[in-house]
Amino acid sequence: MYPDHTHGAPVQRAVEVHQPTPLPPAVAAPAPVVAVQPGSVPAVASIVLPDGRVVTGYAINPGQPEPVAVKPAVSRTAVNVALGGVGFLAVCGGLILLTSFIAALTAFITQLITLAAVIFGGWIAVQLFSASGHQGGTTVNIRKATFKRNHFHS
Repeated sequence: MYPDHTHGAPVQRAVEVHQPTPLPPAVAAPAPVVAVQPGSVPAVASIVLPDGRVVTGYAINPGQPEPVAVKPAVSRTAVNVALGGVGFLAVCGGLILLTSFIAALTAFITQLITLAAVIFGGWIAVQLFSASGHQGGTTVNIRKATFKRNHFHS
């Protein structure tokens, strides 16, 4: 498939040639011709051509298409009522989704407020209990005087 990468003379290879074999044609038996008697004998028509020759033959009536069933017309009122019903259902579905969204949002905000109250209440409790636990405040020594919670002690 790929050329040999040799530096010598090219190698000759044997090539086989295949010739197609023709198939004999299939012989189909001709369908038997069945004479069909018409329901009524058609009228024979003769036509005179411009050069004077007369052509005689049976007149062929064009085929009549089968009548199409007439569909009743749909009134505009019925269409408008149907479209209004579809629109109403869409609006109702949207309102149900909207109320569900509002309820979920309300629950979320309530949980955030509760969490903030618990955290803030805990902070206040820590402040109250830590201040009253050791009965002391900030002690500052200025020139051998001790100030303790706005009371002067010497």
